Amino acid sequence: MKDDVVWVDFDFMEQFMVDVFTGLGVPLEDAEICADVLITSDKRGIDSHGVNRLKPHYYDRIKAGIQFPDAKNEIVRETSTTAVIDGNRGMGHATAKHAMELAVKKAKEHGLGMTVVRNSTHYGIAGYYVLMAVEAGMIGITGTNARPAVAPTYGVEPMLGTNPLTIGMPSDEEFPFVIDPATSIIQRGKVEVYARNNEQLPNGLVIDENGEYLTDPDSILVKLLEKEASLLPLGGKAETGGYKGYGYSTVVEILSSALQGGAFLQSVIGVNVGHFFLAIDIEAFTDLESFKKTTGDILRTLRTAKRIPGQPRIYTAGEKEHLAWLERKDKGVPLNKSLRDEVILMRDELGLDTRFPWENIL
Repeated sequence: MKDDVVWVDFDFMEQFMVDVFTGLGVPLEDAEICADVLITSDKRGIDSHGVNRLKPHYYDRIKAGIQFPDAKNEIVRETSTTAVIDGNRGMGHATAKHAMELAVKKAKEHGLGMTVVRNSTHYGIAGYYVLMAVEAGMIGITGTNARPAVAPTYGVEPMLGTNPLTIGMPSDEEFPFVIDPATSIIQRGKVEVYARNNEQLPNGLVIDENGEYLTDPDSILVKLLEKEASLLPLGGKAETGGYKGYGYSTVVEILSSALQGGAFLQSVIGVNVGHFFLAIDIEAFTDLESFKKTTGDILRTLRTAKRIPGQPRIYTAGEKEHLAWLERKDKGVPLNKSLRDEVILMRDELGLDTRFPWENIL
């Protein structure tokens, strides 16, 4: 962490975000969902999708009139195990939570439940929604498309979003198995974090129109908007396996658009994205405790593998997020100077009476 970081209590920042959302016209119930998704990201150490995203994504889009704070989602097609939901460009977090709740409900009744969403907006960390399924004793799967930022293999033009393919499964350990990565090597939000910290990106993550690597985050953020830069898919360039990330990203793109009749590829502008949610009731296949033990045995065995010299340990998916929570639970959210300036700006523009802890020190 940088020297200019101030740690702020989770509950304090969550309430501040609720106040910001309601100040923008978001109904209280939806505002609480949105804030919960964002603070969960910070609790899990995913700083790119927590408070960091409050202003550049939600605050600015609502103020610009391109995201509608009080829009209601509606079911437009439904069967006993499926549903198609129109988010009407409302708050993506609330729409997504309702969609996964419906998938879980259907899975409890029929073993499987799947819902898809169109005309939604950014829904935060995908892991939040698979954890909902895990807490219900189920396997959860979700994905979403996003603004074009990723080039297809052998391409230099942003066509695909960062398109996470996220899966969560319960285990008998302190934490579930949760794999929650983008299908690109890096996400736009991580580039924003590099920019806030005045750090250069490593080579191999972003390319320009000539296929050359870019490392300056401020320049990259501008060039991404102008479609003069592209993030690389998982695996990097073709010779290092980028076609695999490209392929999985395409799967997410199809499942986030074709099933629900939504926008895709370069027609996605960030406030018309699609999502999908799948809940699988483990008890429909086997005993839940047996599943959790076998899953735990697999994870524990993987961590006992022979290691590269000098590497202290092997991790399994979801473990680092659990460790981040253990480290942060008594410290809170890390806010650097840039982020503190943003939250003060939002407070002042909305006329909130919040006084931040660091202001009491200065």
